[in-house]
Amino acid sequence: MSQKLIIILILAILVPDTYIYKMFVARPEISPSLKVAFFIPTLLLTGGLVYLLWAGRGSSNPQLFGWFMMLYFFLTLPKLIFFIFSVIGLPFTYIGVSATPFHFVGILLGACVAVIIAYGTLIGKTRFDVKKVEYRSAKLPQRFDGYKIVLLADIHTGSWRYNKRDMERAVELVNEQKADIILFAGDLVNNQAIELDGFEEILAGMEAKEGVYSVMGNHDYGPYYRWKNKREEIENIQDVQRREARMGWKLLNNESQILYCKGDSIALIGVENDGEPPFSQYADLPKALTGTDGLFKILMSHNPTHWHREVLPDSDIDLMVAGHTHAMQIALGRYSPSSLVYPEWGGIYY
Repeated sequence: MSQKLIIILILAILVPDTYIYKMFVARPEISPSLKVAFFIPTLLLTGGLVYLLWAGRGSSNPQLFGWFMMLYFFLTLPKLIFFIFSVIGLPFTYIGVSATPFHFVGILLGACVAVIIAYGTLIGKTRFDVKKVEYRSAKLPQRFDGYKIVLLADIHTGSWRYNKRDMERAVELVNEQKADIILFAGDLVNNQAIELDGFEEILAGMEAKEGVYSVMGNHDYGPYYRWKNKREEIENIQDVQRREARMGWKLLNNESQILYCKGDSIALIGVENDGEPPFSQYADLPKALTGTDGLFKILMSHNPTHWHREVLPDSDIDLMVAGHTHAMQIALGRYSPSSLVYPEWGGIYY
């Protein structure tokens, strides 16, 4: 992971903790033992960041990494929020106005954030939701009217190692939709193909009239794992692809598939991951479009930024489906922090 990002994460711990200690903890009436105890979470989180991110240990155990990062945000964000509001209120004390209201707002918002993180980590992640979107186009062949697509992305199987029953429920929910086709828009694993051990049979249970089609996401290439050599990295990618084939999924790597319905046809196109730097860029859209002239086109591309970078200006793609953003794990109505990075972070865009 980028050293700059690690430094930012560490500063997000140290700056608020140092401020809170000097302003509220370093008082004569507070015992020395409590003052020392205040910095224990600081030391543990900083050490954990160095171990899991800087030393790269998190890539070998994605579930440990995931739980640590949730603990990091649970302990750090509330204090960071309080710190911001307290600093905003600080100048008012010099004109005789109490900063207590600012402290109160900071504590309240910090507590709300802590509750949201705890809920999402322990409960929300398994509350699967089906979002129904109706797509209309005058170019769509009439006999495809009512054609039902189930779109999935970013399963990240390694993060569900101890939640196989929840994965089974997700597959059951997919099958309940009675889809004509299932499209998986990438990131089947976190890093390694072996994450699919015990999940292949579950995921092979997805059913649709035209089956399951997929593309590769940035994680499926294993770029965040410390491989012994390039050969091992390539073999892992090939293993992911073999396992998808065993599951009955049809992987489209810069290629297309013609879909038929009652005599009409459309083109399904899939490209390898095409992300904005530093994410991998393996897509070959011109190659994938070969043989699709004159057809209504659906493109699977993992990263939604591909839409504005190449799809809109350089192709006649009618509909693109993507994943990747995860809504940065939080969305309040039509707002998500991911919108700061991904203008098209969720839902349908025209």
